[in-house]
Amino acid sequence: MDRFRLPIDQIQLSQIYISSDKLSEVMKAFESGKEDELEPIPIKELDGNLVSTDGHTRLLAWHLHGYKEVECEWEDVEMDWDAYRICVQWCREEEIQSIIDLKERILNPEDYQVLWLDRCRIMQDELTLKRKTH
Repeated sequence: MDRFRLPIDQIQLSQIYISSDKLSEVMKAFESGKEDELEPIPIKELDGNLVSTDGHTRLLAWHLHGYKEVECEWEDVEMDWDAYRICVQWCREEEIQSIIDLKERILNPEDYQVLWLDRCRIMQDELTLKRKTH
C-alpha cells in the first residue's frame, strides 16, 4: 500500500478521547526504540478533510515525542462514513482541532469505555435504527 507523510496538525481527528492504557502501550514502542514498527495512520478524505480513521493514540505518541509529521496510508476499508462524519462533528463541538488537543483528554480505561466506546456504540445503534425506519 502506498504510504505518505502528513503534518500531524493537518490531520482531522475522529475521536475525542485517548485511553491511558493504550497510550502506555504505544509509548513502550518509543522507549524500546521500535517506533518505526508502529502502523501508519489510516487516512480517508471525507468532505474535503484528511480524516484519521484510526491511530489517534499513535498520533498522540508521535506528537509527544516531538514529531511534526507521521507516516500515513489511505484507508482502503469501506466503513460507515456517516458515523465518521458524526465523530468529526463531535470533535468540532469539543473544539478538538488537532492531536495536541487530545493531550488533556486522556482517560482511564473505565472512563474511556463509558465516555467514548459506549457513546460510539449508542450512536451506531441510533444510525442503524434510523436507516431501518427510512
